[in-house]
Amino acid sequence: MELNVIGAKPLAVSEAVFGKEFREDLVHQVVVAYRNAGRAGTKAQLSRSDVSGTTKKFKKQKGGGARHGDYRAPIFVGGGVTFAARPRSFAQKVNRKMFRGALASILSELNRQGRLKVVESFGIEQPKTRDLVAKLAGYEATGRTVLVAENAPGALYLAARNIPYVHVVDVAGLDPVSLVGAKQVLLTVDSVKKIEEWLA
Repeated sequence: MELNVIGAKPLAVSEAVFGKEFREDLVHQVVVAYRNAGRAGTKAQLSRSDVSGTTKKFKKQKGGGARHGDYRAPIFVGGGVTFAARPRSFAQKVNRKMFRGALASILSELNRQGRLKVVESFGIEQPKTRDLVAKLAGYEATGRTVLVAENAPGALYLAARNIPYVHVVDVAGLDPVSLVGAKQVLLTVDSVKKIEEWLA
């Protein structure tokens, strides 16, 4: 199959990477796992056994109404939490084949929806925001946009950092969450070739 390149001849690409059937279940699983991997999981609360204070029974068992043991019980102010949260990992195992398959599925769906565009290069030599804004306007890229470049120059990062909803990533930094949330994804020809080597 071929991808149209803005201002140049079409680029032949692999059907397995840019023409793959969309697997919603796989994409969902990989996106959830990727987001969970970013969670700190450091939440911690004090249970009844962790709260400082005496364990002495403060009243007699009978004749005083409710039966209580000590003031560290969850029903008292300053007492422990009934089911206290503990630090834990939210990581989910996703093997390499699943991750690559999900990325190929997302890229294929973006291509089918016309949200994937290929350019020769972004041509940003100086870190000028106005130059990149003009380029994006020429590409008709609006909304949340991801720019993917192989060995992206520092000038491109600097030019894009002050534009709302424009994100520059290297091919090695591609992630499913950014791709799924993007309205437009712009790739350079070099990045397309690198993605093919990676995912094919």
